[in-house]
Amino acid sequence: MRVKAIALVMLCAGLAFCASSQTKVQRARERDPKYQYNLGLFYLNQSDTDNAVKYFIKSLTLDTRYYPAWNALGLAHSMRGRLDESAKAYQKCLEINPRFTEAHNNLGTVYQGMNQLDKAEEEFRKALADLTYQNRELPYCNLARLYVIQDRLDEALENADKALQIRPRLAMAHNIKGQILEKKNDLDGAVVSYEAAVKIVPDDLLFNYNLGAACFRNGEYARSREVFLKIRGKITDADMKETIARYLRLIGEQK
Repeated sequence: MRVKAIALVMLCAGLAFCASSQTKVQRARERDPKYQYNLGLFYLNQSDTDNAVKYFIKSLTLDTRYYPAWNALGLAHSMRGRLDESAKAYQKCLEINPRFTEAHNNLGTVYQGMNQLDKAEEEFRKALADLTYQNRELPYCNLARLYVIQDRLDEALENADKALQIRPRLAMAHNIKGQILEKKNDLDGAVVSYEAAVKIVPDDLLFNYNLGAACFRNGEYARSREVFLKIRGKITDADMKETIARYLRLIGEQK
């Protein structure tokens, strides 16, 4: 009995120690800006922007100069459509660490969304000026998209190709290149580019739609019909659904 009693006391003491340790760990986490930032990233990856913002702000309350949290807060606000707040967060990130190149690219994207195209171009070029930036394909891709808006098609194509030289399997760069080639009336090239995007991301509805439309314009009606039939049942946007239905009716009239 004495042995059992001692064992029970030791077990209780062990449990109490574990509980005490867990409490200390939890308290440490509550005071750790990096831990709160990582919690925010977890929710951001789940597209739960409300909780993401909550934890990024908590991280910054603990350390106002923790620049990765400012960058992530900018991304969360951008996902919520709050572009003014997003721009301010990226600007704060760069004020603290001007060499954090990712924030230049992100800020350029926000400026483009706000139709401040000159500012957007400036930020993308700042990102490209950092030769150590590991994701240089992104500002090249963003510049290509920007130049399409401005109808600067030769520059757009040059930047899309640069993005693909760095990362040949960047599907959105193939898609943008397809859009550029369509505008330049190179439908054969556009189809090839869209096909490359679809091959990389087979289930992307926009890439497939662009491929189907380009095939139709290029007179490849059987291929166009095949693509539209593949995605028709997955489309939720009413306007896109109606456009696909119209394409299919026109293809039927070609027979």
